[in-house]
Amino acid sequence: MLPSRQTAILEIAKQRGRVLVDELAAQFAVTPQTIRKDLNDLCDRKLMARTHGGAILASGIENVGYEARSQIAAREKTAIAEAVAKLIPNDASLFINIGTTTEAVAQALLQHQGLMVITNNINVAHIMRPYPQIEVVIVGGVVRSSDGGIVGEAAIDFIRQFKVDYAIVGTSAIDEDGSLLDYDFREVKVAQAIIANTRHVILASDSTKFARTAPVRIGSLKQIHTFVTDFCPSDSVREFCAANDVELVEALPEAARSED
Repeated sequence: MLPSRQTAILEIAKQRGRVLVDELAAQFAVTPQTIRKDLNDLCDRKLMARTHGGAILASGIENVGYEARSQIAAREKTAIAEAVAKLIPNDASLFINIGTTTEAVAQALLQHQGLMVITNNINVAHIMRPYPQIEVVIVGGVVRSSDGGIVGEAAIDFIRQFKVDYAIVGTSAIDEDGSLLDYDFREVKVAQAIIANTRHVILASDSTKFARTAPVRIGSLKQIHTFVTDFCPSDSVREFCAANDVELVEALPEAARSED
């Protein structure tokens, strides 16, 4: 049985997806060192995974719920989205894939002109639809009730009709060997089709993904042209990017990063 404070921390993580050391220390009126010990204990039990400045709910075969994912690293996702938007010129065609980070990118692109956006994300279509300077094409297929993602063979066939300038894709986990991982094999197949039909692929993913794992392989960082994250805590991934000509863009400066 877990101590009561650790049980409470776990419940907060289930609601939010991520917890931060300083916030928990203030909430429970204990020292940051005490919270770090709690988090380490929860990680030892495989219930959570440590991240820079806190921890996330551990996940191996099942993703964190959509609402919780939308709250994880919100500030970091905004910074990533703004950095990605700077890479996309006006009058470009692009895919925008499923994910809360890709939705943040859609928001950051709203002032662009002449975009053609093909998306399998109902939330992205909803964000961009009111802007007449952006043409939104929504992929057909099975709508996933959990997050509004469109998946399945019909979606893949639709995507294969296009060859676009840019793709904005996300991932649920990044392995030390450069593997990009996800939970739903149907979503993975759609992501693979997007990557195969794009001239320049941008991976938009926050640093919590380095602490997670997932069972289905999307592909490798080798297939990515630009990787935009808040910061990269993994030396091996940095080396992998350098060795495979993947441009690594870190959206947050050193001074803005939370400390353990």
